[in-house]
Amino acid sequence: MRRGSRHREERAAFGDWGPGFGSGFGPRGRGRGGRRTKRGNVRAAILALLAERPMHGYEMIQELESRTGGIWRPSPGSVYPTLQLLEDEGLISGRESSGKRLFALTDDGRGAAESAGPTPPWAEITEDAGEAATHVHTAMGQLMMAIRQVMHAGSEDQRERALEVINDARRRLYGILADDGD
Repeated sequence: MRRGSRHREERAAFGDWGPGFGSGFGPRGRGRGGRRTKRGNVRAAILALLAERPMHGYEMIQELESRTGGIWRPSPGSVYPTLQLLEDEGLISGRESSGKRLFALTDDGRGAAESAGPTPPWAEITEDAGEAATHVHTAMGQLMMAIRQVMHAGSEDQRERALEVINDARRRLYGILADDGD
């Protein structure tokens, strides 16, 4: 039997994606469970950012993540092809600057950015996500920093107590989901 054949035979009964894990998984699902953050309009976001000032591609990714409180961070795989498309359409121009490509709007691009309206595309994402979701990224970062500090500088007793707090927090979070609100 060829290497890996047994695994393929075991999975064959379940199709390409193995046994079902409930809704939200598989090729059309949302991966890690839970609801998926709404994707933003990368094209409109790029035009809106470049209406403010010229930027590099990576800088745009960072700006969008910052402006949405970490809710939306478009991937390089969506940003760079969009930049190329906008450049092909004559809406932006790119030039080399310090070893990076700096993009700016052309006159046609300014017209396209203005016609999109006064509300930036990332505003809809943060509005739809709600107040708590816009602050969770910051809170998680602060939590991780506290955990690192306790694990690095704390005594064995302090590290054990921190682990209890983490486990309790996990249980309480699942308890929130289990609470039916009555």
